[in-house]
Amino acid sequence: MADIVTISKFLSLILRHNPGEIGLTLDSQGWALIDDLLEKANAHGKRISRQVLDRVVAENDKKRFAISDDGQRIRASQGHSLEINLALSPQEPPEFLFHGTASRFVDSILQTGLNAGNRQHVHLSLDQATAVKVGQRHGKPVVLTVRAGEMARSGFKFFLSDNGVWLTDSVPPAFISLPTS
Repeated sequence: MADIVTISKFLSLILRHNPGEIGLTLDSQGWALIDDLLEKANAHGKRISRQVLDRVVAENDKKRFAISDDGQRIRASQGHSLEINLALSPQEPPEFLFHGTASRFVDSILQTGLNAGNRQHVHLSLDQATAVKVGQRHGKPVVLTVRAGEMARSGFKFFLSDNGVWLTDSVPPAFISLPTS
């Protein structure tokens, strides 16, 4: 059986960025038929059974993937570089959200704000511990505080993904604070 982490990374690539790599088609909301995904992944040399797929979805600590209520489709919960409409309704965010980044990016962020880059949204965390983990993936972590409540009152929209990640189009520098310690 293939390594669960390796399969998770493969699914992230296919469901978030490049379904065409295996000839898979996503619908406008990012859903793919599970049977098609498994067939095309196996034809591409990635041996994934439905049982293993269900295990990857259930055990992923970040809940990166969602299976439809009917159990027939799968999609990434957020993080797409493809144009996907996750069909999320705007939500009232908490007063503060957090963004983990590497220290080498802080000066640029303070000048230009947080931008989605090659993704559809900026990702924000509900708690600092999660933001630290995100920042550690890119270098020495720094957790920025985003005044999300103030942003929302100024007309910015926020969305809550299926896996609890807060999403917004961008965060201007005026709404970002550095850690005080």
